Amino acid sequence: MAARPVSRMLQRVLRSGLRSCSSGAPVTQHRPGEPLQTAAEELSRRRQFLREHAAPFSAFLTDSFGRQHSYLRISLTEKCNLRCQYCMPEEGVPLTPKADLLTTEEILTLARLFVREGIDKIRLTGGEPLIRPDVVDIVARLHQLEGLRTIGITTNGINLARLLPQLQKAGLSAINISLDTLVPAKFEFIVRRKGFHKVMEGIHKAIELGYSPVKVNCVVMRGLNEDELLDFVALTEGLPLDVRFIEYMPFDGNRWNFKKMVSYKEMLDTLRQQWPELEKLPEEESSTAKAFKIPGFRGQLSFITSMSEHFCGTCNRLRITADGNLKVCLFGNSEVSLRDHLRAGASEEELRRVIGAAVGRKKRQHAGMFSIAQMKNRPMILIEFLLLLQDSPPAIPSIFSQDPFRVQGIRHRVSFSNQKATLWEGGWFPRTPLLAQWRLRSSCPQRHYSSHLDSDANPKCLSAVAQAPATPSGPLPTADQLTHVDREGRAAMVDVGGKPDTERVAVASAVVLLGSTAFKLVQENQLKKGDALAVAQLAGVQAAKLTSQLIPLCHHVALSHVQVWLELDATRHAVGIRASCRARGPTGVEMEALTAAAVAALTVYDMCKAVSRDIVLGEIKLLSKTGGQRGDFQRT
Repeated sequence: MAARPVSRMLQRVLRSGLRSCSSGAPVTQHRPGEPLQTAAEELSRRRQFLREHAAPFSAFLTDSFGRQHSYLRISLTEKCNLRCQYCMPEEGVPLTPKADLLTTEEILTLARLFVREGIDKIRLTGGEPLIRPDVVDIVARLHQLEGLRTIGITTNGINLARLLPQLQKAGLSAINISLDTLVPAKFEFIVRRKGFHKVMEGIHKAIELGYSPVKVNCVVMRGLNEDELLDFVALTEGLPLDVRFIEYMPFDGNRWNFKKMVSYKEMLDTLRQQWPELEKLPEEESSTAKAFKIPGFRGQLSFITSMSEHFCGTCNRLRITADGNLKVCLFGNSEVSLRDHLRAGASEEELRRVIGAAVGRKKRQHAGMFSIAQMKNRPMILIEFLLLLQDSPPAIPSIFSQDPFRVQGIRHRVSFSNQKATLWEGGWFPRTPLLAQWRLRSSCPQRHYSSHLDSDANPKCLSAVAQAPATPSGPLPTADQLTHVDREGRAAMVDVGGKPDTERVAVASAVVLLGSTAFKLVQENQLKKGDALAVAQLAGVQAAKLTSQLIPLCHHVALSHVQVWLELDATRHAVGIRASCRARGPTGVEMEALTAAAVAALTVYDMCKAVSRDIVLGEIKLLSKTGGQRGDFQRT
């Protein structure tokens, strides 16, 4: 730096009573009686200083097309505290042994090297970065690196409210929160964990602490959440959010389907029908997002158009995976291990050459969307966590747009506008139990869906052979022993107050004969409405829990377990359904099992009726029941 600028800077420091942060940027020392400067103002001052005193950019981080890479994403872990149905391949993800992951010191060594060469923004990703025990310490030590302007983090938000005050003090300056739905029950179905209210709490904590904007990442997938576009945008009216709609992208194991991708232009058309005054904002240099704003709204919305309109020409991003591999393109399968060079004792100069060679090989642009879908690449969970990019089983359906029981708290914009305030103020969060987990047997071409969560059982396909008549194992009531009528023949509910509590289990089944056309679409998961098996599975579970509301004289039963299987029978072009219910109480659960099977069958019909009306629902029957004074029953 020239003597004159240095002299001027020292004079400013002495004149204004400033101290210097690790980057050399001035930080105001608070004086008694003066108002405290906000974190946002301080951050703005630091960024302005660094812009004015930028060092020459490194040739090692400039590729053959002249793109200067100033943004580094570092994955801190491959682990996550959610189990999203669309975030991992069906066979799961083998995690890297701990010894092969980057240590804290190795992360900081690489970060220091990249910052010296011109990186001025680092984003911490995962897995879920906030489950790493030393994440606050890593942020604090990154904050000490001279020349680093921005430290960001991408998180699923579960631990954000608890850790954010510490992270802000450590130097965290930007937050992206992954959230694909505003429907609490759908959230639990997708991630197989509770936590919707924790994500909301985290978003509000970020706003409370002065982060603006708080970026909310939402991957839009047809049949899953494209019906919530208006609801997400409505949040920006009163909150300083940047809601970023991301086109669904292909990664290894996510069974990417072009039909599931909702393009930027389609999303934009949908929003403009509701808000024709939507205006485009100027694009920042090297930005991946096309930003828009509705006049009068506090926040904004953006589109990340990786598939339909790539932004490779201005890409300035590099990625380091949790096991220390450098990826110069998110969609590329070429990687180089920086960890191995570090552990082999490579000098900084040798590391620069390795990095420079990798950056120099970066292509002008990634392959087209259809070519990317055929490439072998890491699952997203092993690159960085967006809680969003993979779809296994083939599609998580638009279950709540088809849900006859209204288990969700929001249905399209008309109802969301009235519930937005209570949802986001933290006063009400519907508590729906963890609903379902798909089960897909790789040894069989059929698709198998089970709502059971942690069973080691491998449910067999329902037999296509007609069942033999039932053989009861205990006495059944005769016609003059009907229990739901009084002496005058009027309907009456049975008094079970004096009955002892016993363990009750019941299993029921149903079959839906689809015909060849509808069967093929279900088998290939190509129905326009979404995934018929997953929708029907969820409907069956919900129906079991609501049986007493559907069947007038049924007692309400506190079910301890509900399981629904749906399996394809190619010989009959049919869907076989089996439902199992369990509870401890004074009354049985056969009605719950029968209701689950019947409603699952009805849902399959509803999903397929646009293709064919020649669909037959049948064979709805009780397979077995145990517990109760009348003895057990087993259909043989």
